Amino acid sequence: MAVPSPGPREALAPSPEAGRRGATSSSSRRRRGLLWRLRDRQTRLGLFEIGPRHELHGLMTMMQAGLWAATQVSVDRPPTGLPTQEDFSEVLTQVHEGFELGTLAGPAFARLRRSLGLAEEDYQAALGPGGPYLQFLSTSKSKASFFLSHDQRFFLKTQRRREVRVLLAHLPRYVQHLQRHPHSLLARLLGVHSLRVAQGKKKYFIIMQSVFYPAGRIAERYDIKGCEVSRWVEPAPEGSPIVLVMKDLNFQGKTMNLGPQRSWLLRQMELDTTFLRELRVLDYSLLLAFQQLHEDEQGQGGSVIFRVARSMLGAQSPEEQSSQNRRLLPDGPNALHVLDGPEHRYFLGLVDLATVYGLRKRLEHLWKMLRYPGRTFSTVSPGCYAQRLCQWVEAHSE
Repeated sequence: MAVPSPGPREALAPSPEAGRRGATSSSSRRRRGLLWRLRDRQTRLGLFEIGPRHELHGLMTMMQAGLWAATQVSVDRPPTGLPTQEDFSEVLTQVHEGFELGTLAGPAFARLRRSLGLAEEDYQAALGPGGPYLQFLSTSKSKASFFLSHDQRFFLKTQRRREVRVLLAHLPRYVQHLQRHPHSLLARLLGVHSLRVAQGKKKYFIIMQSVFYPAGRIAERYDIKGCEVSRWVEPAPEGSPIVLVMKDLNFQGKTMNLGPQRSWLLRQMELDTTFLRELRVLDYSLLLAFQQLHEDEQGQGGSVIFRVARSMLGAQSPEEQSSQNRRLLPDGPNALHVLDGPEHRYFLGLVDLATVYGLRKRLEHLWKMLRYPGRTFSTVSPGCYAQRLCQWVEAHSE
């Protein structure tokens, strides 16, 4: 399966400097930068700015310049009319000084961002050169590089070529699933790109909405797969500023107290994992975090609103709304991944949707059966994986 390309387009990329509006003076930019640094100092504990001396600084600056120019295309020429097959197969390569950035399925992702109510200018500002990306210590076993945009709204991750192939092959069905179930727990994938320096090998990376946003009051973070082998992380020392994402065994003895929201979550887990099972996908994770609600935030049933992105307005009857498994969304940022219980706010999302149960994973399954007899591990059939993760959520919620 190859990355689809109906005839790649190549263009000389505009620069962020050329696109900045002249009305913004340098002094106002300095004041804004100072205010931004003061405001975010307390909400970025445990994260590290990718500064000039960081080993990934060169990669970051290329990504920022490339993404600014890539987004400018959809700012200048937003997709119109009905979606087409070409939206999912377009590949646009923009040539910069010293590197090239490719945008895969750009019109399809521009439509998806618009359906989520995300303005292209805001997306461009968050991912462009306006502020350094942030890095955190990852507990993932993969060799991928992870970044957060400076405002922590967007998550960037390098991917293998074969993973990109899977994501693009599944993209039409993924978009269709989100249209049918607008409150799905699947992470919102916002872009897929390639980057090549000089004549070197292409690197691929994806952009998605961060599940853990806003992060300022989050107390604990977990990556759940519903198994036990390699699912423990040594916690950071007490008082350490390091932010670690814990795993299944770290969650032992804990429960999500969701109250009336529990039945919605169990149903949505069933819908989303059934979809992933049909795609033969496994080894995905349920990201989970929580924070304590303040006293004046608890039990505010009247403060939630029924928010639906404009492109998803269609289900008006109770029957249609029930089949889509809609819920009352909190009136705040990142509402699709936020679930409020009686005392805690939970952040939930399904991520890492690019591993297919092919020959490689079948052989890995057989090897692990011999290596870990009687123990549970992540490499199992998609049906078993989906069922086991749903059972984990049911057993650890009330």
